[in-house]
Amino acid sequence: MHPAASSATPAPTFFEGFEELTLDTPEGSIFYRIAGDGPPLVLLHGYPQTSAMWHAVAPILARTYQVICPDLRGYGRSLKPQTDATHSPYSKRAMAGDVLEVMNALGHDRFLIGAHDRGGRVAHRLAADHPDRVIALSTLDIAPTREMYRDADSGFAHTYWHWYWLTLPSPFPERLIGADPAFYWLSKCGAGSAGLAPFVQQALEEYLTCFATPDAIHGACEDYRAAATIDIAHDDADPSKLPMPLLALWGQDGAIEAHFDCLRLWKERAADVRGWSLPGGHYLAEQHPEKVLAAWLPFFAEMSA
Repeated sequence: MHPAASSATPAPTFFEGFEELTLDTPEGSIFYRIAGDGPPLVLLHGYPQTSAMWHAVAPILARTYQVICPDLRGYGRSLKPQTDATHSPYSKRAMAGDVLEVMNALGHDRFLIGAHDRGGRVAHRLAADHPDRVIALSTLDIAPTREMYRDADSGFAHTYWHWYWLTLPSPFPERLIGADPAFYWLSKCGAGSAGLAPFVQQALEEYLTCFATPDAIHGACEDYRAAATIDIAHDDADPSKLPMPLLALWGQDGAIEAHFDCLRLWKERAADVRGWSLPGGHYLAEQHPEKVLAAWLPFFAEMSA
């Protein structure tokens, strides 16, 4: 176990009652955690994490829903395909396709989505491309990609420097991160006001282990390269607004609160938007899971009624 993980506080339970499964597809394998028997709810994680980030909220949600927590492509234990000059294998459209593969295999025609960070961008593209499949979605601490790049100022760029640095051509960021992946991960994710306190031992060990491989580091960089190029092209080619309800939540201590009008930006991309800030920083589902659940449980109950 990495020393940083060994010194973190262990969670008393960690995905109790969940199965860990793998779906084989023509492109590669998709890892996911699953539990529950109710209406389907898929949870999509952010950078540079895995589905482990849902450990505190997923078991509560699984009392009511069938909760599916995949690792996005490029992350965790899921596929990390070779890229191309347009970064299309790491577009949010491609990542959303993996989510649909899992939901199709499970027999779910329509489903709810809860998503954090990069997962929210995948959810946005999935809902835009397949509006008939998504009942409703909620995002944690993000605004839409295109509008964030458009409205970003120097203050945001200094806070979210990785949005720009990770898009530099390969292998520049990959080699620098690869020299000490744990140092990078801990420095990047511990930079907020909460430090590393949101991360329990089991999750932190999974994050550090999964992020340490060259293909995971490269996959994460490709995620950001795609976001700055092909993902914006997909957004520009599709000006219609999401028709399903969207609940946007963000941290009062985070960069979204400091640099953007989150609701206004989401209203540019969705027709039915509601939301508010929550106490905490970027990693809301781990720092304050009870506050996320207090917002999600009534929203998803209303949407699945």
